[in-house]
Order: sequence, then structure tokens, then C-alpha cells
Amino acid sequence: MCGVAAGVEDTGFRYGASIIKAGKVAMAQRVTVVLEDDLTGGPAEQTVRFAFEGTDYEIDLNAKNAAAFGKQLAPYIEHARGAGRPQDRRPGRTAAGRQRSGDIRAWAKEQGMAVSERGRIAASVVEQYYAARIASLILV
Repeated sequence: MCGVAAGVEDTGFRYGASIIKAGKVAMAQRVTVVLEDDLTGGPAEQTVRFAFEGTDYEIDLNAKNAAAFGKQLAPYIEHARGAGRPQDRRPGRTAAGRQRSGDIRAWAKEQGMAVSERGRIAASVVEQYYAARIASLILV
């Protein structure tokens, strides 16, 4: 279940893009990101990403400082050749992730749900697992 129909109160916890129902608890969160110029401490308009000697960097800069940064690098960039990015390695699964998947599979089997021994667990099963866990915590 993704989203809430018009006129229906959202009273659940969010897991990914789904809603997990848990009593009459309504939660909302608003996140505001404000960039601060890393050189001057004032407001920044952009984050500049660059790499040097194999290390990636990010710096938040206002328009004036970003232009100055680009101007300083321009002669070097003009004579440089482009380099391809190395392929990102897919991170391995953690022991905690394997344990959580095992817990969800065991719970689902106890509930009579069909789940495979390997591979991705259906989102609906994960939602029901967390809803049951939350409900058991609320009832305690």
C-alpha cells in the first residue's frame, strides 16, 4: 500500500515507500537542508564535487567562491584528459541484514505465508512483519 486516499488519515509508520499501520499514532517529518559556504560561513548556492590524487571531495560554495574555484582550476582542466570513473562495487550483505531476513522468513512461515529460502522477500511480507512487531511493542 503506497500513499493515502483523500480524506483518510495516515496513522502509520513508514517503511520504505509503504505505510505500516500502528494504532492512532500520526507522525510527520520535514527536513530542510541549508547549505553554508565552507569558506566564508555565509549562505551557499551549490555543492562542488571534485577529486584529487584518488580522493573525492565536496565543498559547499556561494556563487562567487564557486566561480573563483573554477577559475583557479581552469588552466589545469584545459590541459587534462578525462578519466573514467571506476565501477562502484555493490556492497555485500551484512550479518545484521542476513539475520533480519532470517527473522522475517521465520515469522512469515509461522503465519502460514509462502516465502522462499533465498532471494528478495516480498514487500508486503516485510510490511506485515514490521506491523506485527510494532503492534506487539504497543501492546506490551
